[in-house]
Amino acid sequence: MALKRATRATDIGDDEADVPLQAVLLADSFAQQFRPITDERPKVLLPLVNVPMIDYTLEWLASAGVEEVLVFCCAHAKQVTSYLEHSRWTSQSNFTVTPIESRDCVSAGDALRVIDQRNVVRGDFILISGDTVSNMSLKEVLKEHQERRRKDKLAVMTMVFRRSKPHPLIHQTRLGNEELLLVIDPSTKQLLHFDSLKEAGGRESARQQTLARQVVLERSILADRPAVQLCLDVQDCYIDICSPEVLLLFTDNFDYQHLRRDFVKGLLSDEVMGNKIYTHEIFGDYAARIDNMRAYDVVSKDIIHRWTYPMVPDIRFASPETGIKIGRSNIYKEDGVVLAPTTVIGPSTVLGTGTSIGDKSIVRNSVIGRGCTIGSNVNIEGSHIWNNVTVGDNVQIRHAVICDGVVLKSGAIIEPGVLLSFKVVIGENFTVPAYSKISLVRQRPEEDSSDEELEYAEAASGVAESPPSPFYDGRVVNGSPAHGGDELPESPRWDPSEVGIAGAGCNWSAGQDEEWRHSVAPIPSERIREIVAREEEGELEDDARDMTASSTNDNIAEQVDDDEADEEDESAFFDKEVEALFRRAVTGEAGAHEDHVVLEVNSLKLAYDRSFSDCAGAMFTALLNLASERPHTTSRDLLQNCRQVVVQWGPLLRRFLKSQDDEMEVLLVFEEICVEDNREFAPIFASVLQELYDKDVISEEAIIAWASEKQQADESDKVFVKQCERFIQWLEEASEEDEDDEDEE
Repeated sequence: MALKRATRATDIGDDEADVPLQAVLLADSFAQQFRPITDERPKVLLPLVNVPMIDYTLEWLASAGVEEVLVFCCAHAKQVTSYLEHSRWTSQSNFTVTPIESRDCVSAGDALRVIDQRNVVRGDFILISGDTVSNMSLKEVLKEHQERRRKDKLAVMTMVFRRSKPHPLIHQTRLGNEELLLVIDPSTKQLLHFDSLKEAGGRESARQQTLARQVVLERSILADRPAVQLCLDVQDCYIDICSPEVLLLFTDNFDYQHLRRDFVKGLLSDEVMGNKIYTHEIFGDYAARIDNMRAYDVVSKDIIHRWTYPMVPDIRFASPETGIKIGRSNIYKEDGVVLAPTTVIGPSTVLGTGTSIGDKSIVRNSVIGRGCTIGSNVNIEGSHIWNNVTVGDNVQIRHAVICDGVVLKSGAIIEPGVLLSFKVVIGENFTVPAYSKISLVRQRPEEDSSDEELEYAEAASGVAESPPSPFYDGRVVNGSPAHGGDELPESPRWDPSEVGIAGAGCNWSAGQDEEWRHSVAPIPSERIREIVAREEEGELEDDARDMTASSTNDNIAEQVDDDEADEEDESAFFDKEVEALFRRAVTGEAGAHEDHVVLEVNSLKLAYDRSFSDCAGAMFTALLNLASERPHTTSRDLLQNCRQVVVQWGPLLRRFLKSQDDEMEVLLVFEEICVEDNREFAPIFASVLQELYDKDVISEEAIIAWASEKQQADESDKVFVKQCERFIQWLEEASEEDEDDEDEE
């Protein structure tokens, strides 16, 4: 099924019909979080749910009406250009992809200076990285940008953001990114200040972090402005609408290297030139950049859960020749998958064509690539296994990334956070410790593991396409580095303590702190408890904060009480599955009508052994999330959003309220959301409750019973009952009048 595309740039707001809408796509990330994998293959060609990352970006640009994409290639340029030349992108109508190669660039700033020198950009353009996944429409943001440009030629860029509430303790988003601090003019959406918590305060103590969060603004920012808006709950989508002047600014300022740290902050602090940056916030649409392994895992799950629709596994925008079927609980199977009768495939799993799985093996919450051979009694949980991987019998893999051609011999154990690069071999019964990185490419002694620029510095020097490897002969096959022969050479001597007997590969040393932050693995609960304890003592260090990125949102702590942790994991996953089904109905996806959602949720209820109360609580949470994502600036706007959602989707929620206890569970969930998850609902609790009553979602009896239960609670638990006192009193009086009328009759 092909995605529907805009036919011309004029469809999305371009006033100059003769100038095609262009995008500049950076195929280099100029960072090193994905090493050692990216020493052998560029990040944009790494598989994301069995599709190269760059295909998601190009598909979105094509469907959004972009007509020409300039793909800037630096490191591994031959691999990128070869992939594009042999891809379907060379034969698309009204959509051209033009590679631009340069081997001398070591930053995004260098890349944009080269593009300016080539004189290939002819008007406003979209600046994006090749590791971005989005389904947003460009029509509105382009229109805003062009209208501003007509009035003010100094409005050179518009940056796209979306809401993403960071954890209140660790100040990082679910994608593992630092919390941003923006100051915006609420009337014009002009960006006045841009900082991340890391850059604003460094890595100091808790008290110093608190001081660092005090924003110091220039007087000129506040001049002639009645108010400014401070934002701590936004995520940078790294989608920018730029005027051609942006390229000139990079050319004129050779110290501009990093797009955000140098360029954006440089423009905001330059009062002489007066250039302006504006913001555009998206609601409901999806946009995320994969700039670390945690983001890779999160975005993969979002694709499987269909938040990125129509860029989802069963719509074959990348490999239309391969059929795929979607089953209940988001299980996707491509044609040609062979499963033994006793194989168990759990929810949120993708299986690639040509893959076979043996008896009594269990695969859950994982992506399995194409051509993989998986033995018997194998347990795979929360992992990403790429193409042509061989897994022996009795192997355990948990929350790991396994690259193409890896061989795991019988009895091997891959602990959480492990990354095995291309064609690594792990010996029999060998345990790979958590957070290990193993590659056939040896790590240079002088390399450090900082997260600064220059992931591909060596590859970009023009000396070689990738760092020396005894198994790389320079050929490229389907965008992958081709290694000579199927057998590994005998010359390298691998350390059995790192890969086991008869294994192949060497362990890359890295700062474990960084691995905890950005790994695909859940963070152990003892680490979380340690951080909480240190916070309570007032001695929390920021490096410890870094290692807890988004663990509370996406990964339930483990290793303390396994039974409790597993139960919490299942509960959180059940809630996400229910919300994913609800979103399919909201987006109008084919077949996802109300009856279908009820059927699917009931199936999940049986699979996870949940009650109707659990279903109702999860569905109510999904309704509130939808209301919160819709545009609003005041509590009154949010209340109006809630009313619209309740009117449209209240009947669906009502189908899971089988008893008064189920209705009371919804009220308890509502309280929890207001206190812990989204406090902007707290001021309108009573109004939303009345709306639920008016629309016959929550009954009078359930509300009175909920209030009665709260009578003996602590004062802190009576906040919302007190907010609803007048409404509850009215219900009780009405109930008494009804009883009196019945007695008189």
